[in-house]
Amino acid sequence: MAEVLPLPDFDALAVGQSLPELALPPLSRVTMALYAGASGDHNPIHIDISAARAAGEQDVFAHGMLVMAWGGRLLSAWVPAERIRSFEVRFTGMTRPGERIICSGEVVEKRTDRSVLVRLRACSDEGDVKVVGSAVLAL
Repeated sequence: MAEVLPLPDFDALAVGQSLPELALPPLSRVTMALYAGASGDHNPIHIDISAARAAGEQDVFAHGMLVMAWGGRLLSAWVPAERIRSFEVRFTGMTRPGERIICSGEVVEKRTDRSVLVRLRACSDEGDVKVVGSAVLAL
């Protein structure tokens, strides 16, 4: 049986409040290959160094949707997945093997329907922004 998360207390939330960060281990080539298999996206620039170099890159880089999925993990660690009403991102940088990604979020608006708008970011531990986005969560 899946763990049932307690909902954050809407009345106690404040604009500017941070969500608990999600810090990931260094991105491995194995993780990238497993994601390619799970997603069905076998674009060789993500798993084959020769293909990445032929495309003008020095090495492979992660699927953007993998980094977005980590943002989803951040959200679903804070609220049950069925409470996520919308989730959108913009990809701003490539994530390379060996990089450590930190996903973070901040409440930017409390709405009258007892939902919150959350701003999201995924950055390397060096501060390079990889993904920015937002989500609406029903509380």
